[in-house]
Amino acid sequence: MYTSPRLERFEENVLAKYQIYNSILITLPFDNIGNTGIMLPLFAEACESGYKKEWNPQQIVDFFSEKYLDNASEKEKIDLMFRFIQYVERQVVLFDAIEDAAFSIVNNLDGENSLRNTKDKAESKDSLKELKAFFEEFKIRTVLTAHPTQFYPGSVLGIITDLEDAIRSNNLKRMRELLAQLGKTPFIKKEKPTPFDEAVSLTWYLENVFYETAGKMMHFFQKNIYDGELPKNQILNLGFWPGGDRDGNPFVTTDITLQVTERLRTSILKCYYRDIRDLKRKLTFHQVDMLWTELEHKIYRSVFYSEGDLYITLDEMKATLLDIRTRIIENHQSLYLDDLDEFINKVNLFGFYFATLDIRQNSKIHDKVIEGIVKVTNEHNLSVFPANYSLLNEDEKLDWLAKAVANLNPEWFEDEITKSTVESIYAIQKIQEQNGELGANRYIISNNRSALNVLETYALFRLCGWENAPVDIVPLFETVEDLEHAEQVMKTLYTNPLYSQHLKFRNNKQTIMLGFSDGTKDGGYLMANWSIYKAKEALTAISREYGVEVIFFDGRGGPPARGGGKTHKFYASLGPDIENNEIQITIQGQTISSNFGTLDSCRYNLENLLSAGAANQFFNKGENKLSDAEKQTLESLSQISYKEYSDFKNHPKFIPYLERRSALKYYAMANIGSRPSKRNQSEKLDFNDLRAIPFVGAWSQLKQNVPGFFGVGSALKHFEDNGKWQEVQDLYNRSLFFKTLIENSMMSLAKSFFPLTSYMKDDPEFGEFWEIIFNEFKETKRLVLKVSGFDALMENYPDGKASIQMREQIVLPLLTIQQYALTKINELNLNGNQDEEMLKIYEKIVMRSLFGNINASRNSA
Repeated sequence: MYTSPRLERFEENVLAKYQIYNSILITLPFDNIGNTGIMLPLFAEACESGYKKEWNPQQIVDFFSEKYLDNASEKEKIDLMFRFIQYVERQVVLFDAIEDAAFSIVNNLDGENSLRNTKDKAESKDSLKELKAFFEEFKIRTVLTAHPTQFYPGSVLGIITDLEDAIRSNNLKRMRELLAQLGKTPFIKKEKPTPFDEAVSLTWYLENVFYETAGKMMHFFQKNIYDGELPKNQILNLGFWPGGDRDGNPFVTTDITLQVTERLRTSILKCYYRDIRDLKRKLTFHQVDMLWTELEHKIYRSVFYSEGDLYITLDEMKATLLDIRTRIIENHQSLYLDDLDEFINKVNLFGFYFATLDIRQNSKIHDKVIEGIVKVTNEHNLSVFPANYSLLNEDEKLDWLAKAVANLNPEWFEDEITKSTVESIYAIQKIQEQNGELGANRYIISNNRSALNVLETYALFRLCGWENAPVDIVPLFETVEDLEHAEQVMKTLYTNPLYSQHLKFRNNKQTIMLGFSDGTKDGGYLMANWSIYKAKEALTAISREYGVEVIFFDGRGGPPARGGGKTHKFYASLGPDIENNEIQITIQGQTISSNFGTLDSCRYNLENLLSAGAANQFFNKGENKLSDAEKQTLESLSQISYKEYSDFKNHPKFIPYLERRSALKYYAMANIGSRPSKRNQSEKLDFNDLRAIPFVGAWSQLKQNVPGFFGVGSALKHFEDNGKWQEVQDLYNRSLFFKTLIENSMMSLAKSFFPLTSYMKDDPEFGEFWEIIFNEFKETKRLVLKVSGFDALMENYPDGKASIQMREQIVLPLLTIQQYALTKINELNLNGNQDEEMLKIYEKIVMRSLFGNINASRNSA
């Protein structure tokens, strides 16, 4: 049977349907919508032809106004711009829904990186038993984070889901209703969400996507790899940050943390109750029905009639389910056993916690907290620390921390940060009592720079009277400098008697988090990725030396600039010198909705991660090892790239350019997340205070995508100019790691569109700076095509390229409107603005245009 290529399937099931269904928007019975729908294609055409003529956004808007609006006033043009923005936002939603509805058609769910293919491959090599043994140890953990890059409110997400169903069934009447509903539904939040609001929003994905998908995947393992046995290894873990991530978010309180974990427990119990009700119609057998009814009543009371109390423990529930399972096998010919086993697998996966809430705080905050504890414990004559503790050297502080034991009372502290941090320790203890240990058993230290940072955090548990706390302390190394020092930090910890004892209690496992986002912001694309690779090798070696199993937790965002792109290829490329028995990654914002937002996409991407682990650790074990010569080539490329990026980052126009020529500061106005948009709330913008998300997002809005490519071209050109190109070519041909880096950078290049901002080359202040960016873009594009042998960017992902091109085409009017408004803002400020009202209107245009651009990009931050 002929199967059409992916691009052909994409064109037929996505692009063609979009062209048809897009026409429905024009027919909706709203004021001005018909006129807007007719005028927008004309404006889009003006944008497309205008940029080919090297016009700037002002010229394009003026041309359009003169030709089609009878020289409308500025107020009339602004009114139409807002209508264009609203219309394009809904076009993006429509395209999202069509693409998601066609996911299983365009992507082969049982293809190369699927569980089925992994199983078949092992079977063909007569190594199914070995694969089973591998999956008895291997795990993946996807952690939903609180980072504010999801612009769709919950109401819109619900419409998208319903729209997907209508598109799949080709129900035009239902589609028209949903598009009409979409036209009436606000896309923006009037107030910033609280951390609890963010948690509720992400819980929707747990309940409606991950719960069902993970259950079916575990059942596949049971039936096809475990010979019908219930899997003992969880294989799939879920993590959760909203309500636990305190770093830079003053709105995460102890009450919020406890409310979130209570919500997670209630959510999973509701999912169980729903399944129990469905299975009740099947499990009607003698000696089974009564047990099932009793289980139903206990779960029902725990959900609807409890105030934090449970009418059944997890152990009791598991024992009841296994009892019922035995009765069905022995007395009822295993009728409906598959349905029961799928439910048991869910209970084994999610317990009463659903997803593990991680607590995270910055080491700089801990420094202040320890100071506060030293002061207060001395005031209470507890003799825990000497009064001159802050003056001691690191070794002396480590000695005191090893002896530090107390029962701190949060009410002793007037400082809110210290009080809240102490409370968070007691909160973890309470969560474990209510939801089980996996409810919250990790404390992540961002900006970790020393062993002292880790021991201070561990000491907090002992200072709260919690000896041998079942909690993992997770240092997060982010900057290039911190990654270089990570090995020495961990060696100090592994040889510290107190911490070594803690690790033994935790089965000699140590989780270490590595930050792609801040690493890229700090050192540029190549250096960040290579620094993390080197750090993983060094940390693996030192951990193996001391008998510790290291687990790497990667802080990734959506785009290549933040560790995204083809993530499965990255993990498949890691060699034997990097521990990879677990894959742990953060997923956030649009990446949650685009990669894990539907049952099909969630299954596809989770199976991609599992197959990447199997490829690296099982099928290709020992392969993908970089030679010394290849490592030296990567080191040279990274150092050259790092210098180029550092010089660029230190350019005197770097910060002013972002402040006055990008949408950076408008992220704070968009009410999309509970966290402040920068760490320090001073008026002056400091590079170190910039969060990675608005930083990367600002470059994305400019369609320049600097963090995803800058320095790559310069590094490659150095080898070309010095007669060493063959070294780069050989590295690309032999190293999947380097090839993946290049291909991911191609995505950043493919999403760039420099004609949008080419008018800046004539700017007296920023012209030279813009030329630096553009020249690096041109060289990078030329040389990545040369090394890959491609004629065009993303040539090996034609459907992905087609999707990007269509999305960029949809939002081109928004990008133009945004640049037009930014130009007007700069003009008003330059002329000593006398019109505050117009300034606010243009700023609102910039802010509103963020939404459609971000959503269309799907992984821009």
